[in-house]
Amino acid sequence: MQMPTDELSATFSALADPTRRAILARLAEGDATVTELAKPFRVSLPAISRHLKVLEGAGLIARNRSAQFRPTRLRAERLNEATAWIEKHREIWESRMDRLDEHLREIQKGQGND
Repeated sequence: MQMPTDELSATFSALADPTRRAILARLAEGDATVTELAKPFRVSLPAISRHLKVLEGAGLIARNRSAQFRPTRLRAERLNEATAWIEKHREIWESRMDRLDEHLREIQKGQGND
């Protein structure tokens, strides 16, 4: 599997996994330890740690390495970047769909005159 080479790709790759999205949702409520993050899942602590490494690599979380419990916190900046990209492209796609709708209405009008 090829790893993403840019930040936006890394963000979307990290968000592609439902467990990682659930971890981010939990961190939106506040910082948490690995043990706290693992509680709702039926996976091992090492598996949760691997998910956290992916999220950290994508810049979506930060882990405090100096504390004994290593709390993890959400870094919303990368989510904001992904949201901005989605919003920009949503506007383009909606514009194209609007033009297609108008074109189809014109075709239907032309067929009604036969």
